[in-house]
Amino acid sequence: MLDIPTLLIVIVIVALIFDFTNGAHDCANAIATVVSTKVLSPRTAVIMAAVLNLVGALLGSEVANTLGKGIVNTDVVMGSQTLVLAALIGAIAWNLITWYYGLPSSSSHALIGGLIGAAVTHAGFASLNTASIVKKIILPMLLSPLAGFAVSYMVMVALMLVFSRANRRTVSKSFKKLQIVSAAFMATSHGLNDAQKTMGVITLALFLFHQIDTITVPLWVKLSCALAMALGTALGGWKIIKTMGHRIFKLEPIHGFAAETSAALVITGASLIGAPISTTHTITACIFGVGSTKRLSAVRWELAANLAVAWVITIPAAGFVASMSYLLLQFLGVAK
Repeated sequence: MLDIPTLLIVIVIVALIFDFTNGAHDCANAIATVVSTKVLSPRTAVIMAAVLNLVGALLGSEVANTLGKGIVNTDVVMGSQTLVLAALIGAIAWNLITWYYGLPSSSSHALIGGLIGAAVTHAGFASLNTASIVKKIILPMLLSPLAGFAVSYMVMVALMLVFSRANRRTVSKSFKKLQIVSAAFMATSHGLNDAQKTMGVITLALFLFHQIDTITVPLWVKLSCALAMALGTALGGWKIIKTMGHRIFKLEPIHGFAAETSAALVITGASLIGAPISTTHTITACIFGVGSTKRLSAVRWELAANLAVAWVITIPAAGFVASMSYLLLQFLGVAK
């Protein structure tokens, strides 16, 4: 049996591995459009996204607080030393499966599903903070793609009206420069929301192991999670970039600007209220929204159906893996 300090170290390391895979899996959210429109080279875009993910991760802690105390009732799960580890195993496993097949599923929902699955296996549904899950997770999960689609559609329509009489080549050249700004905004918002999720999980683990008295994110947790995500982003997720940037519909710089700006606005707004939404869902919905202004047939809606299936099954799939992982860890006698 591992002693508590050693097990806690293992949990922190596994959490940082998850953050690394999150950066690798979700870097496409920030740079897919800017790469597919050939505004930046993949190498330059990845470096920019890595740096700005790092910056964004240090700008707040509202989402971290939601993950730390808004999903599970800490009083109920206090006796479980392996809950967080099992949750992370479930999330990482689902991330790797969807990364392998190039599906832009949600790392956020994988982590949430892992926490729910492990908590329910440990102490039943009484272990869940149901009201907070509905308010801070379920509703934002449903509304953020709709908001992304609506905002991007309106932004794109407005841009089309403003530049309807402008020379197409001039417009394209101008938005190539502007898209660098929108991609930077998107990368920063991604770090602001996604990196905080792992911060919250590590903080929960520290609380369960009685290393901290309240669920408040320590500075070293913020720094380590930010660095892990930045390194993962530097690795990149090129299969997902191909799906996001090319297979939905053919993007031009003005489309990329509209999609990235809209997604970043929605993600930043959610981060400020502590809602751990899926950056993947949001940017994908924004690309569909922008594509719909061109013409409905320009968007490959069959791909939307495939992506929707991946989104729907992420929480239960990750939860199932986490549940099995929890039972296995118990069987092996790793800890309580």
